[in-house]
Amino acid sequence: MFLNLPYDSKFRSLYLAYIAGLVHLGFVPHVTLELSGGKRRLDKIFEQIQTCRYSLHDVSHVGLDRKPPATTPRFNMPFELGLAVAWQNLNPDIHTWFVFEAEAFRIQKSLSDLNGTDPQIHGGTASGVLRELSNIFKRPNGQPTVPEMMGTFRTISRMSTQILAEAGTSSLFEPRAFRVLCYEAKIASDNAKLLKGTTTPH
Repeated sequence: MFLNLPYDSKFRSLYLAYIAGLVHLGFVPHVTLELSGGKRRLDKIFEQIQTCRYSLHDVSHVGLDRKPPATTPRFNMPFELGLAVAWQNLNPDIHTWFVFEAEAFRIQKSLSDLNGTDPQIHGGTASGVLRELSNIFKRPNGQPTVPEMMGTFRTISRMSTQILAEAGTSSLFEPRAFRVLCYEAKIASDNAKLLKGTTTPH
């Protein structure tokens, strides 16, 4: 599962929600944070998209970067979405992409080429992200509920301070922190599923 997300502190809660929800649904998330090596970054991103059955693209973080040398918009999110759209058009049987937004109808203005595509509207909340993930992915071995996925989200949110300290960083948007978040989300979701299995009547 390729995740195309902004690496911004304002997006932290939604970042954790995507990790928690996807892991709880049985997916292995991949992000560009993991990329290393000598190849050109664009080539590595496209290769990563090609190796994933699905890609999720959150374009809700619209705005301007006011850092020098000039105030500019950030184009990475729609650019990587474009790569995924092209890949699916060429290989419709092996890749599917989804777009997530915070506000209904805004994408018709910010990315009008996608008119006719229904984005998943999460409202800018963690529970909204989990709801929309649950809407598009149905798991054959049992569908987790949004409250169950919220439990995994809360667990990794609580652990984030410890994860940052152990990684020696102040940002969760780094490779080691991402790997640990996925690991802890897997433990939390497995525990929740085990508990559900022991309490559900047969």
